[in-house]
Amino acid sequence: GCKFNTERVKRVLERALAGALGTTVYSPQDSAQLAQSLVELLQSQAKEVVPPRYKLVCQVLLGQQSQQSLLVASQALWDPKNDNFASTTFSNASLFAVATVHGVYFE
Repeated sequence: GCKFNTERVKRVLERALAGALGTTVYSPQDSAQLAQSLVELLQSQAKEVVPPRYKLVCQVLLGQQSQQSLLVASQALWDPKNDNFASTTFSNASLFAVATVHGVYFE
């Protein structure tokens, strides 16, 4: 109960992305605002399942589906005993999204 639960946060991310993006069509003009609103949504929903001593760092990457590949990586300096992250992807016929939430324990 006091640790960052990766599986629980991942389920929250999956539900939130599916609900928010569903059949959304990719638009280059609207993608920045959409990414920002997704970050706010994911952060507020993840806060509900993460213990209060954790600070959250949320990141969303959006792109157009066009038969290309993409590799996303991150690196952080943290305490492996307490800190963790959850990540998931969503895609439909028009777009894809990669969402990551890092939970950093704050003493």
